Amino acid sequence: MRQVVFDLETTGFRFDEGHRIVEIGGVELVRGAVTGRSFHTYVNPERDMPDGAFKVHGLTEEFLKNYPVFADARVAKSFVDFVGDAELVAHNGVSFDLPFVNAELKNAGFAPFSNSIVDTLHLARRKFPGSPASLDALCSRFGIDTRERERDGHGALLDSRLLAEVYIELTGGLQAGLDFAVHDSAEKAAASTTPGARRARQRPVPLGSLVTAEEAEAHAAFVETELGAANMWKGRA
Repeated sequence: MRQVVFDLETTGFRFDEGHRIVEIGGVELVRGAVTGRSFHTYVNPERDMPDGAFKVHGLTEEFLKNYPVFADARVAKSFVDFVGDAELVAHNGVSFDLPFVNAELKNAGFAPFSNSIVDTLHLARRKFPGSPASLDALCSRFGIDTRERERDGHGALLDSRLLAEVYIELTGGLQAGLDFAVHDSAEKAAASTTPGARRARQRPVPLGSLVTAEEAEAHAAFVETELGAANMWKGRA
């Protein structure tokens, strides 16, 4: 199954008030795993940049005027070709991203996307009711590194990459990239010789340690001062 995780930066929240897309980013997933294929472009919105939007993404009217408008083939057609018939994945995509990009496509003379869409905001709210469900909050929950975002601010491609990692975790990261209709020969051999046996499947990308530096330091101090020199934890802190 092919999916495209995408994100937009815009001049404002409502396309029906004249706001426009200024940046598009997308990354490809196949069977739940990031493939490395991506799409990115800045877009000339052909209008001014409100202060509120500038504070979010840092893109100025002066900077964007050197990039193609949405109707240009380098934007609309290129993005349509990249998406193809893939399922779309976006954060608040049902209410914001998909209607916004479809409005731009319609204005540019293209058919709007009729692709199915997964909204990770809805997924997160169902899975963690009552908990913060912003992209930042979900990255924090899953231990996903956001230092680049903290340093450079919002960006459509960076946010798409982060969202892809969040989506994999929301949907059970251990399953990422696995096709259960196809088993390798070794797995088949094991199953044939040991009824019911099945190799444990490994996470494609190991999770980082959840132990903080403060916790590691406290553990080391406890081992050193409370358990003595001959304890089994010596050297493992």
